[in-house]
Amino acid sequence: MKLHILGCYAATPSLMGNPTAQILEVRDHLFLIDCGEGTQVQLRKHKIKFSRINHIFISHLHGDHFFGLPGLVATFQLLGREKELHIYGPSGIKEVVLMLLRVGNSWTSFTIIFHELDAKEPIEIFEDNKVTVSTIPLSHRIYTNGFLFREKSKERILNTEAVAAYKIDKAYFKNIKKGKDVLLENGEEISNTLLTLDPPKPKSYAFCSDTAYDPGISEWINGVDALYHEATFLASEAHLASKTMHSTAEEAAKIAKAAHVKLLILGHFSIRYKKKEEFIKEAVPHFANVQLAEDGKLVIF
Repeated sequence: MKLHILGCYAATPSLMGNPTAQILEVRDHLFLIDCGEGTQVQLRKHKIKFSRINHIFISHLHGDHFFGLPGLVATFQLLGREKELHIYGPSGIKEVVLMLLRVGNSWTSFTIIFHELDAKEPIEIFEDNKVTVSTIPLSHRIYTNGFLFREKSKERILNTEAVAAYKIDKAYFKNIKKGKDVLLENGEEISNTLLTLDPPKPKSYAFCSDTAYDPGISEWINGVDALYHEATFLASEAHLASKTMHSTAEEAAKIAKAAHVKLLILGHFSIRYKKKEEFIKEAVPHFANVQLAEDGKLVIF
């Protein structure tokens, strides 16, 4: 998986960086996760093709997480898009987007399929033969979801030396990679385990922003390869985190530890902090493998 961080700052606009938006690249998909102001410019800046974005996931209807969406939809129209677009987000997102299109007389020539969410428990909202996406209910001031992306297992890897030793015809290779045994002409059955190697372990990614500290989410994201968790505040401003239903770096690290994740990425920083290294210092005593989000940063895991 490749995570392109387009924006990682909290609500107040600033010259320090952009509000939340990410592109997750997995198995030929480019999933857009949240779409704050400036997302289009960041997509251009980092040479990400608009035409490859077919699924957009919006965590909640606070402006710093979706105000860039109507503009992006309008740009898709200007670029002559024909493919349908799927938008997943809280109930109300369809009304907001269509209202702006209507008052601007900017109807699209492509189909927009809205998947409005209101479930309070995790549900699967996307699946194909490569990836599944499920919601992660979060605790914020309005209805909010994180998103859990899980890669499906790939085909088994053909052991070329073994198939050559057994003189197996190429016509069997497709079924062998799907895990099937082979019956030779002499009646001997060759086990698939002798003919293939294990594929790489499927990857997983959890996106959690915005949320108050909620240890309960640990069971839903247990063992993921990477976790992006908001850390709007440091512990010195824990009272503000509690008041606004956000998290501190220390709390995010505790979630990562409890969930046994492999990598924690901190983001959604308040612009009150000029030295983001303080977030690392606060998190590391609780969870060692921590990175800071940066606009334009690429994380491969």
